[in-house]
Amino acid sequence: MKRPLRLLAALALSAAALAAAPAPYGLVLHGGAGVIERQELTPGLEADYRAKLAEARDAGYAVLERGGTAVDAVAAVIAILEDSPLFNAGRGAVLNADGQCELDASIMDGRTLAAGAIAGVHHIRNPIRLARDVMDHSEHVMLIGDGAEQFARSRGYEFVPNEYFQTEMRRAQLERAQARERAAAAPKSSRLSPSGEALLRLNAHKHGTVGCVALDRAGNLAAGTSTGGMTNKKFGRVGDSPIIGAGTYAANASCAVSATGWGEYFIRVGVARSIAARVEFGGAPLPAAAQAAIDDVGRLGGDGGVIALDRAGHVAWPFNTSGMYRALRFSDGRAEVEIFAAR
Repeated sequence: MKRPLRLLAALALSAAALAAAPAPYGLVLHGGAGVIERQELTPGLEADYRAKLAEARDAGYAVLERGGTAVDAVAAVIAILEDSPLFNAGRGAVLNADGQCELDASIMDGRTLAAGAIAGVHHIRNPIRLARDVMDHSEHVMLIGDGAEQFARSRGYEFVPNEYFQTEMRRAQLERAQARERAAAAPKSSRLSPSGEALLRLNAHKHGTVGCVALDRAGNLAAGTSTGGMTNKKFGRVGDSPIIGAGTYAANASCAVSATGWGEYFIRVGVARSIAARVEFGGAPLPAAAQAAIDDVGRLGGDGGVIALDRAGHVAWPFNTSGMYRALRFSDGRAEVEIFAAR
């Protein structure tokens, strides 16, 4: 009789230990979703993307490992991606119709629901840093344009020339987009050849926005997103990335979300907040909630993807494009870097 009792006691202790085990801490990041075809990404360029995603992931994870906050980790990851010309954020951002880079970013603390965002800035090397300062050192949530840069000046920021952000690839991308725009408005006889149109279509819907969601050792969530917007954008256009509830959202009661894609559709759906609401109020599992939001975007005609993370360490990263640059790392040993959709 003693042996079964001992066995039951051991099982009870094991169950209690499992119940008391903390959730794994870690993070998920993205470098944008869009038309990413295997045959178009050379082995060298693919290796460059994977290396930069892994570098940013590991730097953010190191912040969490040494006890830093989820907000600290998100800011660290995004700053590295902003400094890389591979992505549409910071250096390497797309050009607007005037040939200038206009940068947007946002960040949110899931513990307090504090948030900060900036839009339409031209001279801030790391927009995510300024978004965090709006959250931490102002009474506001969003600052734009000249006002955002005036705030940055008051915080002692060093400004960089807009040329710092511009790359040859982005200039060529703008030229192609504007050529396509002119061709669409021209008489049919003077339009581009079918092969020229195909090339322009290929580059028309690439989204290189960057973002990160993190869960720290204390069980707090955070999310952030940074972007240069859309190539050839006009009239001060702003997408979903700096909009809390559309491109970024974090709440300990639900999840943390960062989005990438065609911003007009993500704004209309309120993608980030809709995922959190499905989890918090509808009781939906995180993967189902994230997929439902992307399905809503797709039904309207938009494309893109999200990364999402909850306090139990569950991850979702659905997208309706051919690829999304993405990576994760967690204290339970999970570690991935991915680019393409699963076959």
